Amino acid sequence: MLYAFLKKVTIKAGFATSPNMIMIKGRNFIILKRLLTQFKMKQIFTICLLFLSIMAIAQKKQPPLKWKTLFNGKDLKDWKIKIKDHPLNENFGNTFRVENGVMKVRYDQYDDFKEQYGHVFYKNKFSAYLLVIEYRFVGDQVKGGPGWAFRNSGAMLHCQSPESMFVDQDFPISLEDQLLGGNGKDERPTSNLCTPGTNVFLKGKLFTPHCVNSTSKTYQGDQWVHAEALVLGDSIIKHIVDTDTVMVYEKPQYDGNDKWVKKSGLKGGALIKEGFISLQSESHPCEFRKVELFDLQPYMDNPEKLRSILQTLAVRKK
Repeated sequence: MLYAFLKKVTIKAGFATSPNMIMIKGRNFIILKRLLTQFKMKQIFTICLLFLSIMAIAQKKQPPLKWKTLFNGKDLKDWKIKIKDHPLNENFGNTFRVENGVMKVRYDQYDDFKEQYGHVFYKNKFSAYLLVIEYRFVGDQVKGGPGWAFRNSGAMLHCQSPESMFVDQDFPISLEDQLLGGNGKDERPTSNLCTPGTNVFLKGKLFTPHCVNSTSKTYQGDQWVHAEALVLGDSIIKHIVDTDTVMVYEKPQYDGNDKWVKKSGLKGGALIKEGFISLQSESHPCEFRKVELFDLQPYMDNPEKLRSILQTLAVRKK
C-alpha cells in the first residue's frame, strides 16, 4: 500500500518508475534513487507522515449511531394512554401492560370489545425520524371485535396529541402504518397505509381513500416482524418491512372533510410536519418487544449530511 502511494506521489511529481531503485524488505519502503537526489529527506519524511495520517483517519471507526429507546422494556412511564369512551390515562381493563420485557396489548378483562379502540402515545412528538418496531400477534380476538380488526394493529405517525382527542374519538388524526398478520388462507400484506383524518400524495396524486395495501408479503402465525417507518417531516414517508421498502407517500395533510378535523379546528389541506407516535389496541392481542427511534431532525437542513446518515442507517445490521 505504501509502495502504491509513493509511486503515485512520485509520478505526480514528474518521476517515472525504473529498475534503478532500492527496496528495503519487510516494510515495503521503496526509495527511488532519483527521489533521493532531488528531494530532501525532510520532504520524504513529510510525505510519509501525510500518508500515515490519511490512513489513520480512514481506519478510524465511525461513532455508534445514537438511537432513542421509546419502550424501555420495564414500564410505560414515558407513555400516555387514550381509549375510546374513557378519559386520558385510564388504562381500561389493563389493556396496555409490560410483562417479561414486552409491551403487551390484552383484552382478558373485557366482556365485550364495544368499539373501545385504544392508543398508547409516546410522551414527546417528532418531525423527522426512523422508527423501528418489532411486533407480533398472539391468541384470539376478543368478543365483539370487528372482522377487519383480526390480527390488526398499527403504528400511528404524526398523531395529534392524546390530550387533544375527544372522549368518544376512536382514532387519532394521524397516518397509520397498519400492521397486519396472516389469517392462514388470504394474502394480508403488512405496513399498509390508513389515513384517519388525513390525506397524502401517492404516486404524485392526492389520495383520499382510507386505506391502501403495501407490497409486503404476508406474515403468518405468531412470528416477530421487523418494521420501520422513515418520516421526513411533511415531505416523504416510507414504510419498510425487514429490508424492503413497501410503501412510499408524500405531503401528509389534514382531511378537511373529516369530522374530527373539523371539531379540532384544523385546516383541511394543511401539511403535517410533526406529531406524536402511538401504538394501537384494535381487539386482537399483540406484542411489541422493540420500539426505538433515530432522530433525523438535526440533519434536515443539510442534504449531504442527511444523505450520508440515511446511507449509514440503510446498511446497518438489523
